[in-house]
Amino acid sequence: MDKKAVVIAGAGSTHTPGIIQSLLQKKNELPLRKLALYDIDEKRMHLVYDIMKQFIEQEAPDIEVVVTTDPEKAFTDVDFVFAQIRQGGLQMRRQDERIPLKYGCVGQETCGAGGSISYGIRSIPGVFDLVRYAKKYSPDAWILNYSNPAAVVAEATRREFNNDHILNICDMPTAILLSYSKMLGLPSWRDIDPMYFGLNHFGWFTKIYDKQGRDRLPELRQMILEHGMAVSDKHHKDKDWMHTWGQYVKIVKDYPEYLPNSYLQYYLYSKDMADDMDPNWTRADNVINGREKEMFAEHDKYLADPANYKSPVQSFTVFGDFIVDAAASIAYNKCERYLVIVENNGAIPNLPDDAMVEVPAYLRSWGPEPISQPAIPTFYKGLIEEQNASEKLAVDAYYEHSYQKALEAIAINKTVPSTTVARQILDDLIEANGNYWPTLS
Repeated sequence: MDKKAVVIAGAGSTHTPGIIQSLLQKKNELPLRKLALYDIDEKRMHLVYDIMKQFIEQEAPDIEVVVTTDPEKAFTDVDFVFAQIRQGGLQMRRQDERIPLKYGCVGQETCGAGGSISYGIRSIPGVFDLVRYAKKYSPDAWILNYSNPAAVVAEATRREFNNDHILNICDMPTAILLSYSKMLGLPSWRDIDPMYFGLNHFGWFTKIYDKQGRDRLPELRQMILEHGMAVSDKHHKDKDWMHTWGQYVKIVKDYPEYLPNSYLQYYLYSKDMADDMDPNWTRADNVINGREKEMFAEHDKYLADPANYKSPVQSFTVFGDFIVDAAASIAYNKCERYLVIVENNGAIPNLPDDAMVEVPAYLRSWGPEPISQPAIPTFYKGLIEEQNASEKLAVDAYYEHSYQKALEAIAINKTVPSTTVARQILDDLIEANGNYWPTLS
């Protein structure tokens, strides 16, 4: 196999060590000739590189490594861009979560007025910059986008670039499949072929096939109802996530036809979820005082004794594994099957063709080939169309610099109870986002 070059854009992220680990541990599936790390925050990028340098030199001493804030150096002569930027960092995430909670609405990283609309409008220009760098310096490169909120970003890249050589992905369905595989006694989540429909963070598993072609969903449903959801990965085992898995059982009880994406809790029980949240201490604060602090502490260990420092190797890297596997399927035309975000174009026959939906697809060298789903029932169709409208209106607001479209995006979102509240949230978000947003009029 010919060797590939990858740039991780947003390399200062706490997720970057896991991606690097996956890249180098899967070097037989996706052999590398070059690894570039790129970020606009030079200090954070070098912090991540410091703690992973020993692992890189041990696992792949022959690859070229580039660590830079210069887009030309980072994006020249690459085959894949792994994009995972967070515009405004965790401080702005904190605002996205706290402002809706001030008005009794869900405050969550990728859902509702803050996570979907505020973060979405803020993310669009940053992702556009990365795509333009790639198209300028490596026109044939594929951009695999992890940057959130993936549904809004996918709609924006569809309009701006027709998603040419762009694939928007999310690891949450994969993390759920990992739990399912463990519950079913299967060696890997790759031993499951799911059927799934929806939008990003807004979908349902309709079939869970094993490699013998048996639908294991009824069996899984019963396990979840009787014993709860088994969680296999470290990333989803903290206090907040354990609350989520408790809510997961509630969704399955109330809506037993399919198995849900866990993020549906914020839409199906929005008032309950908001009432349980602390407006003065959100998930962003947990991350700042958890994963962030752990990364800084790890760097302190490096600084104390660089010559003898050993890079941390995580026990679980679904975040990294998924993006590497997807890239390898495209790079070598493996035609492997994953849940990805694509323009609908009939994949779900009773949803609009231009909706960016999350469905199973075969990944080929020329891109995703979606697997058609049956027409979906009225309840799910209604929910999806409402959420899709909210996401499209957020992108309209960005392009048109429209206060009215931003208001409509928030008002139609299922997590917000009225236009009065939507306007209060929007006005606070405009102030908080400052120059991250276009001026709305």
